Amino acid sequence: MSGCCTHEVNKDRKLNSKNDKDALIRRLKRIEGQVKGIQSMVDDERYCIDILTQVTAVKSAINAVGVMILENHIKGCLIDAIENQEEDRDALIEELISLIGRYSK
Repeated sequence: MSGCCTHEVNKDRKLNSKNDKDALIRRLKRIEGQVKGIQSMVDDERYCIDILTQVTAVKSAINAVGVMILENHIKGCLIDAIENQEEDRDALIEELISLIGRYSK
């Protein structure tokens, strides 16, 4: 299957190579480092605005990771399910609608 998620009958969908797993892991490790930096800033009692600036950067970075995964999910899993008339395509669409509602809060 060429979509972003591997899928077999009676198995859960999972991330596959359509997503650049290495790029995602690199970004997440960078975010992890940023969060540790924020912890150090709090421990060092740094200025609130400086800490909040770093929090904003982390939020932006994690949103970018989410957008990458979401884009590949739509272009891969969802389109494949629709084109291949997969049984769970309607459930995937409903799941995406629900996710967008949660993600936009």
